[in-house]
Order: sequence, then C-alpha cells, then structure tokens
Amino acid sequence: MTTTTSGEPEAGTVRLVDHLADELAKAGVTHMFGVGGANIEDLYDAVHRGGKVRGVVAKHEFSAVTMADGYARTTGRLGVVAATSGGGAMNLVPGLAEAYASRVPVLALVGQPPTGQEGHGAFQDTSGKGDSFDAGEVFTPISRFCARVEDADSLIELLPLALAAAQADQRGPAVLLLPKDVQQARIRLPGRGPAPVPGEPMPASTLGVPKPAPVRDVPTPAPPTSVPMKPAPTASATRLDNAALAEVSDVLRRADRILVIAGEDVAAADARVELAELARNLGAWVAVTPDSKDVFDNRDPRFAGVAGVMGHANVEECLRRADVCLLVGTRLPLLARGGLERALATTEVVHLGPERPFMAATALGGDLRDALRALTGRLPSRPPACPEHSGPLPTVMTGPASSATRGRTVAYTQAVAAVEAALPQDAHVFVDAGNAGASAVHLLPAPRHGRFVVALGMGGMGYTFGAGIGAALATGRRTYVLAGDGSFFMHGMEVHTALEYAAPVTFVIFNNNAHAMCALREEFLQGGIRSNDLFGRTDIAAGVAAAFPDLDVTGAENAAQLREALLRGNTGGGPAFVALNCDPGEIPPFLPFQPFAEATGSTQHADSKENSDERRVVHAG
Repeated sequence: MTTTTSGEPEAGTVRLVDHLADELAKAGVTHMFGVGGANIEDLYDAVHRGGKVRGVVAKHEFSAVTMADGYARTTGRLGVVAATSGGGAMNLVPGLAEAYASRVPVLALVGQPPTGQEGHGAFQDTSGKGDSFDAGEVFTPISRFCARVEDADSLIELLPLALAAAQADQRGPAVLLLPKDVQQARIRLPGRGPAPVPGEPMPASTLGVPKPAPVRDVPTPAPPTSVPMKPAPTASATRLDNAALAEVSDVLRRADRILVIAGEDVAAADARVELAELARNLGAWVAVTPDSKDVFDNRDPRFAGVAGVMGHANVEECLRRADVCLLVGTRLPLLARGGLERALATTEVVHLGPERPFMAATALGGDLRDALRALTGRLPSRPPACPEHSGPLPTVMTGPASSATRGRTVAYTQAVAAVEAALPQDAHVFVDAGNAGASAVHLLPAPRHGRFVVALGMGGMGYTFGAGIGAALATGRRTYVLAGDGSFFMHGMEVHTALEYAAPVTFVIFNNNAHAMCALREEFLQGGIRSNDLFGRTDIAAGVAAAFPDLDVTGAENAAQLREALLRGNTGGGPAFVALNCDPGEIPPFLPFQPFAEATGSTQHADSKENSDERRVVHAG
C-alpha cells in the first residue's frame, strides 16, 4: 500500500478511510456506532459511501460505546465505535472502561487534529505536544491495544493487531487514534495501480509488505514514551494442559455433590450446550452469576439460582452441601460471591476459564468450550442423579409503602411478573443499575433464546439505553431495557436514536422519583436519608410522549396495564416506551439490605401464606 500526496485524486487510489471501512466489513462488522465531528467526519463519509457498514449516530459517545458493547455481547462479533477528538473522545472513557472490565471486544476509532497542527494550539489537541495531554495515555489503561496511526501506510500493520487484541482470550477494547490528514490520505492498494515499468523493481508496499510503523506503534519492545500495547496470546496459550485436565477430572469424579457457578465467559464462548452437558454428567446443581443468567436454562430442575448479593438463598444452601464448587467462565467477583464466602472457605474449588479466579482453586485454563468437552468425555457414562434442592425461591423485601405514594405505585414483584408474562423467549434483556435492576436480576427468569445482560464491570447507570439499541439493531430481535428513573435521566434520550433507526426496543422505566438505592443506603448505613436523593414527582411518560409523538408511550398505573403495553410493543416493528411509578421506600432483594428488612419484618419468600398473591405471579426459575 502506498500513499499519494497530490492534490488531485490519482487513478487507482482510495482514501485511507475508504480502505478502513472496507476492512471493517471484511471483518464481519455490520454497524458502526458513534457521534460525528470534524475530525471523524471523513470516516462517516466513507461508511456512508461504501454502504457495507451501517453508520448509527447516537446522542452521546458513552451510549455509542454501549451500543457497540451490546452489539458485541449479543452477536459475538466485534463492536465498533467512532468519535471525534476532544470532548467526544473523552466521553468514550466510561464506556470503554466497562468493556475492558467485562471483557467485551470493541474497536474505538478516535479522530485527532491534523498532524501539522499538533503542538501549535490546535483545537482539541491531545497529541501530548505543546503542553497538551496525550490521548494515548488516557486510553491505554482501559484498552488491550492502543496506538496512533502516524501515517497511512502504518494502518496496514496496526489494524490487524487491534482486531486481534480486541478478540483475544482476554477480550476488551482496542483503540486507534486517527489524525484527520491521515484519514484523508489517498493510498494505492495492491492490484489497483498502473502496471510497473519493465526493468524497475516494484515498491515493497505494493507487494503487500507493510511499511514499518513509527517506533511508538511497535507492540514490543516499546520506549517509555510510546503507547503500550499488549500482544494477543499465541496459539499455544489456548491449548489445554493435560496435567491440569487430569487433576480437575480426578477432583470432579471423587465428588458426590457438585455446585456449578457459571459466568459471562460461557456466553462469550457460546458454550451453553457444553455447560448443560457437563452439568448433566456430573449430576450437579447449576447457579449463575448476576451478569450471566442466560447461560443456563432458568427453568431447568438443576437451576439453583443467582449467586451473590442479588441472588437466592438456595445457592448458599447448595454450596454448603457440596463437596466441590466448580466455577465455569467466572472469576467470581465480589457481587457474585457476596454471602458465599464462609461456605467457599470450606469447599474445594475448581475453575475453568482463561483467567484465574479471585480465590485459591484447582484451575484448568485454555479454551472454555474445549475444557468443558474434554471434562465431559472423561466422566462415567452413567451420570448420577441431581440431588434435591429447594430451587431459587425469591426473597421479596417489600418494605412499607409511604403515605405519599400508597395506592399509586406498583411493587417490583408485580412489575417484574408482568414483564415475565410478556417477554418473548427469543428477546434480549438489558438490566440497568439500582433497585429496579436488583429486582430484575433476582426475580426475572432469563429468556431461553436471548441474552440477559447486566453491566457489572463498572456498574454505570444508563448503560442499557445504548446497549439495548445496539443489540436490537444487530440482531433484529425485540430487546427489553429495564431501568430506573435515575438511569433514564442520565442517558434516556437515546430513545430518540431508537426511534430514528426504528430499533425494536421496549424501554421499561421504573420511576420511584429517587436515587432510591442511595437513599436506602443512607437510611440503613448512614443514619438518615439526605433529601438530595429524593426528587419531586416527574411524569416521565407524559414528557416522552410530548417530545416524541411518533413513539408508542404508555404510563402504566398497574401491573395489568404494564403487561398490556408490553404485549402491544412486541407486535410493533420499532421502539416502545412504558413508565410506571414505584415506591422509593420499597426494599429490593439486595443482600446488604436484608438485615434491615428482617428487622422490620418485611422479608418474605414466595411460598409463604403472607405472600400468596405474589406467589401466583412471581417466578424466579
């Protein structure tokens, strides 16, 4: 590939951004999400002209990243986000941090000012020159690969490295910084230029040999001033270790009772079938982490429930009865092991997955699907029966309704039951942070043929609005976004994006007019509620309906109206929006709040006489 610098386009040449857009399409990318701007407009133009990748313009760069994140989590393909320099670039940071922490493959293409203006007071200069800060130093800690494309020829080396790093065993974001003049440079690709002059050697670049990148772009070794890059693992790093395989097999064969706790890597590796087969052959109970409810059938008799602080008491009971706890595709972070620490300390732990867990364990690394298949092949042909267990009985910690809201709010148990009744089994579900999210994780069974996503890497509010849109556009399936009013006020205007692109997304807003989880923490843990976390009443449905007259909007006053609105939304081709009022004093099923709920006598189980009405509508597995 060679670069041309003449003012007039030369025959057989294309802009670098045209080549980049074509390479993204070849890599299987169907959508590019982002927000435009002067220093990224050429890439958007190339995507538009090429027609192979659909450009989607979001309202905010954070949501653009989460769109790429939701796209990646539901398709298994690389998500791509593009943003301009300066504030646009910096708005990518929290979304990329989530993708980094949750191991989601995302490629960020970030525009930069023209190279000739760097260090000379350029608008939005982030080159590190002339007392400007260095964008590479910002993105490096939250990426698997970060490099600046210094000239057009270096892209031929850097793009494959970025794609490989984002999708390696330890997945995550890759970032390419693209100066505007480099994007605009015209290049000649192999086979597109004029015939060589007889007797003259062909330039190396036209033979497909890349020009060496500048020193700062070389992955290893790199000087102290370069942007660090982490090379993708070699093929040998993904092979199973025979000694570890034998050791793990021996531990599992000796065990009489086994609790499997499965995590997000099962979804990323598309290893659900292999997980279910291993569980059957072990006669094991299966629990899931809060961010991976969809990796095992929630209605299977083996299903023990959700592990951790939003989970079910049955998981701890099964763990206490188990000889071995088998972690599959999870490192078991704090939110997934909260309340299980004592039982884990007295139980032998085995781990399958590319990264070691947050506790001592007999570990088998390498490809997760290969590990599951290999272990299944070493087990006896006649599997033991699964021991009896109580199943994931939901804990309903309602708390008394306040006098100000009594009679015009919907309890989370009733609302989630209405969602369950309407949810298509091939839908995707994206659950946001807060009281509503904890209730959905605890109470709502995952759809059998769709994702159930909770972004626990950073736990940022508002993640679901972009992520749900990205998933819906990528798959064409109805996607549910379950969020509170706090999350809506952060990034809820992405409903405009859903409407503009006719995305099949149903937004369900649980409005308690508060940052209610914060308010409950203040009451229970800090001796009183601060008024700044309790808001004046807002009619979200009326506001959204007025702003977007073409959007199907419902203000549901009870669970029946919620269910009816959801069923109506399922039949449409585009977005739908439902808001309902909830009580800020209602205590969600969140382990840190349980002692306070028990003190007030408001903790119940779905099989109790006091909760007989909810028993008919609440199902957790």
